[in-house]
Parts: sequence; C-alpha cells; structure tokens
Amino acid sequence: MSQSPMPRVAYFPDSFHEVNGVAHTSRNFAAFARRRQMPFLCVRAGAAAALECASEQWSLELKRSWASVALERDLYFDALFPRYAGLIESTLERFQPEVLHVTGPSELGIFGAYFAWKRNIPLVASWHTNVHEYAARRMRWFSRHLGEVGGELESSVEAGVLNAVTRFYRLAKVLYAPNPQLCSLLEQKTGTRCCLMQRGVETELFTPAKRRRSDAVPVLGYVGRLSVEKNVVLLPQIASQLKAMGVEVRFCIIGHGVEEALLRATMPEGTEFPGVLRGEALAEAYASMDLFVFPSHTDTFGNVVLEALASGVPAVVTPTGGPAHIVREGETGFVAEDAQFATRIAALLREPAVLQTMRESARAYALSQSWDAVFERVVAEYPCRPQGPSRTPAPLQG
Repeated sequence: MSQSPMPRVAYFPDSFHEVNGVAHTSRNFAAFARRRQMPFLCVRAGAAAALECASEQWSLELKRSWASVALERDLYFDALFPRYAGLIESTLERFQPEVLHVTGPSELGIFGAYFAWKRNIPLVASWHTNVHEYAARRMRWFSRHLGEVGGELESSVEAGVLNAVTRFYRLAKVLYAPNPQLCSLLEQKTGTRCCLMQRGVETELFTPAKRRRSDAVPVLGYVGRLSVEKNVVLLPQIASQLKAMGVEVRFCIIGHGVEEALLRATMPEGTEFPGVLRGEALAEAYASMDLFVFPSHTDTFGNVVLEALASGVPAVVTPTGGPAHIVREGETGFVAEDAQFATRIAALLREPAVLQTMRESARAYALSQSWDAVFERVVAEYPCRPQGPSRTPAPLQG
C-alpha cells in the first residue's frame, strides 16, 4: 500500500545544537524528514546566518547577537532577532510550507507564530518544557526564607507564568505534549486539541553491549542539567541514606549547571563528574551504570530515562512529570517519592537476580520506542493547508 504524500513543514525549534530535550528531539525530527524525504525547512539559531538546501531538506541558521540573554548555560534569547524578519519571510516564500511547527514562545517561536498568521499557514505548537514550574523553583533561593508567604509566592508565580505561556499556545490549531497529563492541562487552558508527542531512542547507540566496567561496586548514575528544577539536591541525601544503610555504591553525575559546585562539595568521595558527554562516550557511561537515579519533578518526558533503559539500566523516578509514564513500576524500575528513593535503591541492589531481570526488561521496552513511530504520529495530526501545483518551492536565486 502506498504511503500518503508528506506535508511541507517549516519547523522553528527553540534550540537545535544545544544539549537539552528540545534540541535532541529537533535533531531527530530533521533526521526523520531526511529518511522519509519529507520537505522540511528548519529555521534555527546557529553559528552564522546561512541558508543551506539539499533537495527538499532546507536549513536556515541565524546567528544570535551580542544582546542575547543567557537563560541556561547553552540557551539564549535574542531580543534583536527582528533583524532577520526579511530573510525568514523570503525563505518561507521560496519554500512554500503547508504547516508551520513551533516548540515554544522563544524568539524563533514568536517569529514562527507571526509568519504563520501573516502568510495564512496552519500553526502547530509542541510543549517541551514546564517553564511555569521552572520559574517557581528558580526563585526558591528567595522564597524559602519567607515561610508560608514564600510558598504562596511560588504558587502565584507558577500560575501566572502558566497563564502567560498558554496564551501563546492558543494561537495554534493543534498542540502536542509528551505525556497525557500535560495534554489534558493544555486542552483545559487553551481549548485546543492536544496530541501526544512522545520521544524515541537510538537503540543502536544506547545498548548494554557498551558496558565497560566489571568491578563489583554498583554505580548509580544521573544525566541532565545540574540545576535546581531537576531536584539534584536529592542526590547527596540519597548517598547519605545509602551509607547509613550499609549499602556501598559509587555515583556518576553527567552534565553541567549552577548546582555543580554544591554537588561536588556534598557528594561522597569517589563521585565522578565527567561533565557533558555525547555519542559513544555517553553510551558507554550509561551502559556502565547499574541503576539510573532521576529525581526531577519538572521533566515533561525524560529523554535521559529512555536512553538509560535502552542501555539496560533500570530507573528510579518521581511520580510527577513525564518519566513516570516511561518507567513500568517493578518491571523497568521504580516510581517513588523523594523519601523512598534510597529504600527502593537499597532493596533492588540487594536482589541481583531481580536487578538483572529489570535490566533485560528495560532494554526490551526501549526497543519498542522508535523515533520514526513518534514522528509518523505527529505528522498524521498536522492540519495542512491544501495546495495545488503552487506547492513546488521557488528556485533559489544565485
């Protein structure tokens, strides 16, 4: 049976080259478009302003200015992006997209929404980051000194940011989110249909076959930003509790962020801090872990959890957020409250046969999660603008 024609997609991601979930998903979306020969224009921030075209695969990279504000160590917002308005519009005119996809209210997302309205292109938007929860947690350094008033202030900030961000998402005809709770929340706040946009995993890269250690001391691993919204302050507590239980472990903490100094000062001697790892180095690090510990309450999905499972590493995650929808309780890991992490870890490490069964189940589950299946479902929900013969893009002028 022949496949239906693929739509012409203009994609405006918040990030592409960085180390975060949006960038990881975006790179895989571009790779999917190449595999499926889907006409795809990716408008993204990069090292220099340049348009590259390879058949129907286009990329427009736009260099950020000196006025860019750092939101994370490798994530910025450039208030001077309007200088690219003419270049973006002329590229859209040449490419002739049938749908425009944004990933959030960044400078690129705002541009995407504007040009979708101006050129009458159906807009879709995917939700990747719980910015409302991030905003509340990042003010905890201040609010924690205010007692009950501090808690009320955090709740007020979280609600205000959520209302502001969902106003942006109301502009789209279809929304996407990585877990069912977020879909329900967005539909309630926007009145717009929301579809699941989960994540896939590269099972050939992340595999138990890349395990490179044979010592007997179990390794507990973490991968991600070392920041307050990831709840990484729980890691030293877990280490202390396990020591009190007489459970010997080592920790491997992969990533960077503002909480790194705190972790280096409070984690036990022997904890590894290799920084940011990619590719084969990251795959070997995952496979060499015995258990993945992910204490975040704010992740909408948890790419790193799925990568750990693909590497044959069971995970312990919190009951709030996306990771709780990935881990199968008692089969591929545990879903636990913060206070239960150490107890669940200790119990599992004392049952090596159970741990081995979980390792095998984790790998088996990950093998069923492919990026192609994820993006096929996303594209199937696009509200594409019908186009006749005019859908062919205009030729580039030298």
